[in-house]
Amino acid sequence: MKFKTSLALLAAASFYSHAGASNTFQLENVFDLEYANQIEMTKNGDTIYFVRNRMDIKSDRKVSNIWSVNPDGKTMLPLTSGVHMDYSPVLSPDETRLAFISTRDGSSQIYVKWLKTGNVAKISNLTQSPGGLTWTPDGKQLVFSQFVPAKSASPVSLPGKPEGAKWAEPAKYIDDTYYRADGGGYSEKGYRHFFIISATGGNARQLSSGDFDHGGAISFNEQGDAFYFSANRYEDNELHPTESEIYKLSLADRSITQITDRKGPDSRPKVSPNGRYLAYTGYDDKKTNYENNDIYLLDLKSGKTSVLTADLDRSVESIKWDDSGRGLYFSYDSEGKTHLAYQPRSGKHKVITSEIGSVAFGRPYSGGDFDVSEDGEVAFTLADTQRPADVALIKRGKTARLTQLNEDALGDKELAKVEEIWVKSSHDGLAIQGWIAYPPGFDKKKKYPLVLEIHGGPVANYGPHFSPEVQLYAAKGNVVLYMNPRGSDSYGKEFAQTIHHNYPSNDFDDLMTGVDAVINKGFIDESKLFVTGGSGGGVLTAWIVGHTDRFAAAVVAKPVINWISFVLTADFYPFFADYWFPGKPWDNIEHYMKRSPISYVGNVKTPTMLLTGESDYRTPISETEQFYQALKLQGVDTAMVRIPNASHGITARPSNLMTKVAYIQWWFDKHSK
Repeated sequence: MKFKTSLALLAAASFYSHAGASNTFQLENVFDLEYANQIEMTKNGDTIYFVRNRMDIKSDRKVSNIWSVNPDGKTMLPLTSGVHMDYSPVLSPDETRLAFISTRDGSSQIYVKWLKTGNVAKISNLTQSPGGLTWTPDGKQLVFSQFVPAKSASPVSLPGKPEGAKWAEPAKYIDDTYYRADGGGYSEKGYRHFFIISATGGNARQLSSGDFDHGGAISFNEQGDAFYFSANRYEDNELHPTESEIYKLSLADRSITQITDRKGPDSRPKVSPNGRYLAYTGYDDKKTNYENNDIYLLDLKSGKTSVLTADLDRSVESIKWDDSGRGLYFSYDSEGKTHLAYQPRSGKHKVITSEIGSVAFGRPYSGGDFDVSEDGEVAFTLADTQRPADVALIKRGKTARLTQLNEDALGDKELAKVEEIWVKSSHDGLAIQGWIAYPPGFDKKKKYPLVLEIHGGPVANYGPHFSPEVQLYAAKGNVVLYMNPRGSDSYGKEFAQTIHHNYPSNDFDDLMTGVDAVINKGFIDESKLFVTGGSGGGVLTAWIVGHTDRFAAAVVAKPVINWISFVLTADFYPFFADYWFPGKPWDNIEHYMKRSPISYVGNVKTPTMLLTGESDYRTPISETEQFYQALKLQGVDTAMVRIPNASHGITARPSNLMTKVAYIQWWFDKHSK
């Protein structure tokens, strides 16, 4: 405990003692940040509702309320308030009410706000958290999903316990395939099911049944007497996690009809306004590490299915019909940016914007939210390297930022400027994209430390988005390089599949090529090269120190160190074993170990710190402990930082983000030559 405490004090002292001018972004400024997400717009486009997220310094939690803004950005009004979570706003079909979920009474419940009167009512009294709120077409009811616990009895009962005796807690009997989940802990027996509740309150009625999970987006048919949903209702569903189909549930008799049937996931069903077509996303499962999601169109009259986005070598995310039913709006990531496009029922898609901004909090991952009016006006989250997500509107082809949520927090700050770079990998000349963040007051005539920060996934992508972590490193006087090496998404299927059964590998060469390109610019102190990354980035960081000693120090965050132990301890292990490797560990030991950083620990000379949440079930902390103890046995300068009660994300609590960055910077400062 004393060791932990002294490390914490040293990390904080290091960060503040070397902090730049007061007009740069500092650790405590993390609590000043806000961002918008969950966009919901009226049909005529005269009001845009959104969730306004901020960091509460007293509770050390993210809190959120629902606000509205008009199309000219001049009027922004709160619909809810308080230090809790209000989220998932959904307008009623007649747009007179707004349903949402709130934790204001200590648990997640469904609320309805009458927009003309301002009255708010809690309409549920649930024992589990609801999700996926959807109004019935007549506006009289709401459909949602929630977890339904199953009865669980221990197979063993101990005899002879006297009345009043205090024996040890009973053993926990587990026989489920998925028995714990990152962020959720050890699982309770049961399944998620659909329910329906009156919009004026009352008891919720269960609609689905069976030993299957039901949830996610639903879409009603034209008559409003049935809805479509996605689920994996196969008997062996736990061992085939990507195998889902589209189903139709009748409200009258709760009967369920299977609509699609193929090997692969089908999800996000959307019925066209005239009820003729059913759009959904999916792909043919080939057990690769990555496939592109396409938009599929089912003609409910003829039964014929077509693929609308076969010519787009990118993965479709959210989809939404236009008001006429002639086509769909959809989002996808390309070269680190989230795009919005329009896809007609026949013909090619048209890009509307590439400026949908990230709603991630921490590192510069892509992604964002949008909604569309009946006239084609687009409300979306707009963010860049200098600001977290605001609300913006595209009207008549012009984009306007409607909110300025962070001007009070960042308006007087000198932030890191971010520049895009492209390099040709030293391995095979493959084009690799990256970004350089320059410290405030950058002078190209001076020499700076370089921090290589590597994204997780590994199939994910960074982009030109605001990142508190990148800004904090830059504020300490570092040049920060982040890249999308091979295996990242947003560059097409072939690029992502280069690491299929081949990770880590030449992504190492991609990253080193980027480091060399920045060094060649002439302003990097080569004795102060540092590397860090989390999750998949932690894997690559551990791989790097096992293959080169050019870095002065490294911080390996929430890594996989041994692929065999990972597959046999991670929460989503059936997927990892079947899709990331050619077979089970015991049949492919050589392959697993060849790709495991632990196999190269004998080469490590770089001072390497490990940092992981103690409640991480995605990359369990036992992976961190393996590398830490191996490095100790090897005589390498090492330390282990354990974040109490933190899951894989670590930064769910703002202070944990601060802790993560402070420790990493302290380790780098300690090993600056």
